[in-house]
Amino acid sequence: MRVLGIDPGTRTTGYGIIETSGSRLLPITYGVIQTAARDSLSTCFLNIHRGITDVIMRFHPDVAAVEDIFYCKNVNSAIKLGEARGVAIVAAAQHGLDIYEYTPRKVKQAVVGYGAAEKLQVQKMVKALLGLPAVPEPEDASDALGVAICHAQAMPAAAIMQLKKV
Repeated sequence: MRVLGIDPGTRTTGYGIIETSGSRLLPITYGVIQTAARDSLSTCFLNIHRGITDVIMRFHPDVAAVEDIFYCKNVNSAIKLGEARGVAIVAAAQHGLDIYEYTPRKVKQAVVGYGAAEKLQVQKMVKALLGLPAVPEPEDASDALGVAICHAQAMPAAAIMQLKKV
């Protein structure tokens, strides 16, 4: 099974695809969809949609796992992040993917074994679990791989957390 992990953001959206082979996790691809600071919000959303669509078309994941919103310093940031997350979910849903969501705490628990782990701990464990030669960069790509790993480990219980398809 191929799992697309998504770490949504308005300026940088991370993605990572892993494949499960028995108990092994194999990295397929990872990276970020970057938008320019000068871009309007609608242009950012369009670029996120196009980027997620491109990744899906090139690598054919079976499911998508998206990081849930957990904390924002202000309401406007939370709204914009929620909108970016919605765009990513719509892109995955348009391609028929089942979509699952995981809180950052759940992702950290699955990857590191500790829900309050630091970012660097998560990055190092993503590297180790996927047998990568280096810590995945940028951080958003590493986070997306962590979301994919979380789903791969939670698959038996994942049906409970499934979002309804659009």
